[in-house]
Amino acid sequence: MINARLILPIGALAAILAGCVNTGQRVSAAGERYAWKKSIVTTVFWIGERPSRNNPVPNRTSSWDKHWTRNYGGFDDPNPAHRSNYIPVKFTPRQNPFYCALPYNDKATNGHRPEAARVVPWFKEAYQGPGVSTCKDRWVAIRKGNRIAYAQWEDAGPFRTDHWQYVFGNERPKSNLNKGAGLDVSPAVRDYLGLSETDVTDWRFVEFSEVSRGPWSTLGENNTFVIRDRKAGGELAQVSKRAPDRAMMR
Repeated sequence: MINARLILPIGALAAILAGCVNTGQRVSAAGERYAWKKSIVTTVFWIGERPSRNNPVPNRTSSWDKHWTRNYGGFDDPNPAHRSNYIPVKFTPRQNPFYCALPYNDKATNGHRPEAARVVPWFKEAYQGPGVSTCKDRWVAIRKGNRIAYAQWEDAGPFRTDHWQYVFGNERPKSNLNKGAGLDVSPAVRDYLGLSETDVTDWRFVEFSEVSRGPWSTLGENNTFVIRDRKAGGELAQVSKRAPDRAMMR
């Protein structure tokens, strides 16, 4: 027997379904929390990049790191002749060489932007106080053809730092000097996907559990893989150290 209290009017049911479909955090048929942003003009940028006509802001610093170049370990030379295995040949980066920029910064001079808690989907779970960005280091999937690279969000741009309607919503990137670019990627991402200096890709946010192992999982003090592997290694070492002690007590 059907409980009459569970029957909804068709109009109400349609409204609920429509709300589920239109939300920016909808779960797709593949179980993905975040939808792909498709056919986004994508440009290449790099840590230590000097300002130019199409890039008026130098990349010695980022929106979230005043000493970005120093903390990375040096100039992330984009010249393919000066790179090997997705990193510059002169040094081993201390941060993940697979990085990107999107045109939103959740931080204000003091605390976070007024809308941040409302528009950043993971704000509450990632919040660590007024001085810490909830966007920095977030994982992003970037797709070109049948290849997908994973990168960490390390800067705000290109050109804008306030376009949350695109980054978290359904708007398209605004017009700018780089053909309406809405995503900047590092030389490592460029090389893995075989991108031109200005290209078109798809991208979406991903949970860390969705990120597969690859060249983006090996380097960087900020890299979730490195952090977790180090923690697991430390815990294993502690277990191994305690084992002989327990044996001696028997």
